[in-house]
Amino acid sequence: MPRDATLEDVARHAGVSLATASRVLNGSTRQVGRALRERVERAAAELGYTTNRAAQALARSASDILGLVVHDLSDPYFAVVANAVVRESERHGLSVMVGTTFRDPEAEIGYVATLRAQRVRAIVLAGSRIADETVTERLRAEIDRFQGGGGRAALIGQDLLGVDTVVPDNRAGAYELARALAGLGHTRFAVLTGPSFLLTAVDRVEGFTAGLAAAGLPEPLLIPGPFDRDGGYLAAERLLALRDTTAAGVTCVFAVNDVMAVGALAALRAHGVAVPEQISVAGFDDIPTLRDLTPSLTTVRLPLADMGRRAVELALATTGPAAEPATAEVVLRESTRRVS
Repeated sequence: MPRDATLEDVARHAGVSLATASRVLNGSTRQVGRALRERVERAAAELGYTTNRAAQALARSASDILGLVVHDLSDPYFAVVANAVVRESERHGLSVMVGTTFRDPEAEIGYVATLRAQRVRAIVLAGSRIADETVTERLRAEIDRFQGGGGRAALIGQDLLGVDTVVPDNRAGAYELARALAGLGHTRFAVLTGPSFLLTAVDRVEGFTAGLAAAGLPEPLLIPGPFDRDGGYLAAERLLALRDTTAAGVTCVFAVNDVMAVGALAALRAHGVAVPEQISVAGFDDIPTLRDLTPSLTTVRLPLADMGRRAVELALATTGPAAEPATAEVVLRESTRRVS
């Protein structure tokens, strides 16, 4: 006996996403263009699809909960984003359920599945994607299942999941930082890179390297380390151990995020290396805690709070998917100096 047609069958037959098929057939208030609607309805009729009444009810009466999944709330980057998401959600009459993954992609997939089971109205994911296509596709499939049931999702990070995305301008920001530091007379750089599987780190390293090349300068010395304060500390110590060999002549260090830069500054201070007199240091993000740092840190500013607010707006919107850039701005401060 043949099985009944499923919503996935209809979406595949119509050549549309699962979320689009659900909006047409499950009575969502979110609008779908006439041509797409007719294509989905025709596919449903041809396959003999029977509408799922429970899914209709969910689509029409979503809960008042928004799910937020972040990498690490102890990182000021995510704390600012999360605060903005909560405030914007409250403005829309929504409460926020928060999950922290500690950059474990399996935990991220698990949180999305849990939030889907909880029937939250929308999900915002904040954090870098990783260089693993299999994991990315599994997460994308889980999000498709959530949207197929009438939910909505938005992302802050790389535009890889087929949902509305706020895209931090990591590559361009790092490129402009390299040009600005080269303009101060620096010619030999080291980069504290973070992990190679984290696409945010990769984008920033590649952008910085391209900026140096555009200024006619050689590639930087790359020193990997975890994407946190302790990772920056350890990477800076590795750099100091190389001062008489491969790091000879380095006058400026770029840490691919501010918390790594804070760790690097602590390591340099512990080893009696003056910043910026002996070596300059720069970071990326412009997290709020930099206000109390001495010397004040040169960095690339991202509009973190605006990114969180915009992600909520996108998650609650009726259109998509769309990618919106979050512009980065170079901010030169005391931790970098001009060299002759």
